[in-house]
Amino acid sequence: MNYSPEALEAFAQTVALGSFSAAARRLGKSQSTVSEAIARLEIDLGLELFDRSARHPVLTEAGRAMLGRIEDVLAASDKLRRAAGRLAEGMEPRLTLVLSDANPFTDFEARMSELDERFPELELECVFAEHGDAINLIQSGRASLGLLSAQAAYPPEVGYATIAERADFGLFVGHKHPLAAETAVDYQKLAGYRALRLNTLVDQGVPTDDLPTSGHRSWSAPNYLLLMDMAAFGFGWSALPRWLVSGYAGGRLKELDVPGWPRSSAVDVIWSRQRSLGPAGTWLLDTFIRHRGE
Repeated sequence: MNYSPEALEAFAQTVALGSFSAAARRLGKSQSTVSEAIARLEIDLGLELFDRSARHPVLTEAGRAMLGRIEDVLAASDKLRRAAGRLAEGMEPRLTLVLSDANPFTDFEARMSELDERFPELELECVFAEHGDAINLIQSGRASLGLLSAQAAYPPEVGYATIAERADFGLFVGHKHPLAAETAVDYQKLAGYRALRLNTLVDQGVPTDDLPTSGHRSWSAPNYLLLMDMAAFGFGWSALPRWLVSGYAGGRLKELDVPGWPRSSAVDVIWSRQRSLGPAGTWLLDTFIRHRGE
C-alpha cells in the first residue's frame, strides 16, 4: 500500500504544531486539505491516529506508535530527494580511492571526515593496490583517484601531483634469519639470500625497486602485508614500509643496517585525464594538492 508523502508530512506537522490549522499554515495549504490528507492516511493504515473529541487533536496510542515510523519515512524521503538533487547537479554516486600500504596516511581521518561532512550521500570505496596495479585501476576507470609511492613515469592519460605525505622504507628480516645476526649488511650480502619483492599483477616481472638480484629464487607478492608476513616467517629479506612494520609486525622483524637505508619516497595522487571527476572527486583531489605545501 502506498502512503502519500503529503499525508505523512501533514501528520508530522500536526503533531509538532498541535493543530490542523497550524499545520496547514506551515504547509501553505487549507485546513480542509490537511484534515482530508490525514483522514485518508488513517483509512490507508486502518488506524485512528488522532482523538478529535477535544478542541485540538490528540494522538491516540496507535498515533504515538506510528509517529516514529512516519518520521523515519519522511527522513528517508528527504535523503532520497537530496541524493537525487546532487546527481542532477553532476554529483557522482560513488567514489573509488586507491590506497597504498606504503603510505601512513597521517591526515587520512581528517580528510575523510571532511569528505563525509561535505558529501554525506556519497558512497566511498577504498581499495588497496601498488605501483602498476594502482595505475591500471585509474586507467580502466575502476577507480577515480589513487595514492601511491611516486613513480619514475606515468602513462600520458594519467595525471599526477606530489602531495605532502612521505613513504619511508627499510630493509627487514625475521629474527631467526641469518642476516639478523649481522651488525651491518651490504648489497653483496643481501644478494646471498632470498629476496621478497613486490610484484604487481599487471606488470609481472617488471622490477618495482632497484634492489640487488638474489642468487636464490625470489619470492613475490602483490602487497606489502603479504611480504611482511613472509619476512616474519624467515623466508627472506624485504623492503617494507616502516610504519607498517611498526604498527603491525608485532616485533617479529629486525631492520637491517644497510648503506643508503632507510629510504624516503614521495607520494603522488593520480587521476585519469580522460575522465572528468565529479564534485566529490574534484574536491578531494584539490584537498590533497592544496595540503602539500603545508
